[in-house]
Amino acid sequence: MNRVSPVSPAQTRFIASLQTFNLYLSLMQTDPKPRTLYVVGTPIGNLEDITFRAVRILQTVDIIAAEDTRHTGKLLQHFQVKTPQVSYHEHNRTSRIPELLEHLVNNKAIALVSDAGMPGISDPGYELVKACIEAGIAVVPIPGASAAITALSASGLPTDRFVFEGFLPAKSQQRQEHLESLQTESRTLIFYESPHRLRDTLQDLALVWGSDRQIVLGRELTKLYEEFWRGTIAEAIAHYNQREPQGEYTLVVAGIPASQPQLTEEELKAELKQLISQGISRSQASRQLAKFTSLPRRQLYQLALSIVLTPEL
Repeated sequence: MNRVSPVSPAQTRFIASLQTFNLYLSLMQTDPKPRTLYVVGTPIGNLEDITFRAVRILQTVDIIAAEDTRHTGKLLQHFQVKTPQVSYHEHNRTSRIPELLEHLVNNKAIALVSDAGMPGISDPGYELVKACIEAGIAVVPIPGASAAITALSASGLPTDRFVFEGFLPAKSQQRQEHLESLQTESRTLIFYESPHRLRDTLQDLALVWGSDRQIVLGRELTKLYEEFWRGTIAEAIAHYNQREPQGEYTLVVAGIPASQPQLTEEELKAELKQLISQGISRSQASRQLAKFTSLPRRQLYQLALSIVLTPEL
């Protein structure tokens, strides 16, 4: 039988402070609004990361649509929220969306939550949001924590421009193909990865992008055993070959330097063809161009093999 952890003094003070909001709540005459979907951010690990506004919305809406009602139930119990829940997840979204829309059309207010973080980020929440927009239902975001932004902020890699890619494909071939489409990306890249695929993903990163890129791996973010590991992809492979990956990971990877030339496939072929025409082997040409572009030699060699040389007359 699972036991609820005792409430700490700090958490008791936090809950007490919520109870002092009675005057504030009485002034919020329009919250929550009927016919409105509230997209509510919840903690990604540390319960103290929820906002006063999020708790208030969860307390006052008519229904909470949760990815996992058992998981969210623990959060609601902690903050003394009595609002009824319905499940909304990957496997029931097709049938659940019409039901939720019917409630909204009938002047109900609904809060959408995921297991952790902001709904709609790497989960089916966006489909409900899209359906609401198409039906003329108001959508109001209640900001909260995000593992991607949390990891990026502490990564030490450039934060001015970045791209979030979510989970990479589970199969190696598709994963490599997707990474190839991103190999000339100069922005910082953010991925989510499960522990049982982490080693394979690191190997594919090295194969497609080269092993000298800087990478930061965050796990157990905001929790007691939060951990960040920083180094090159090659060093990450060595590290996790010696240590069993545990927990969900957020990977933050450096893009290629902006000053580094970003050649198209046709331009790469032209460079390889010119080198080969000088009398060196395809392997040597690939090695030379790899030094210039920082692209993996294996990838360039496969490109070199596809070049058809026209014999001189």
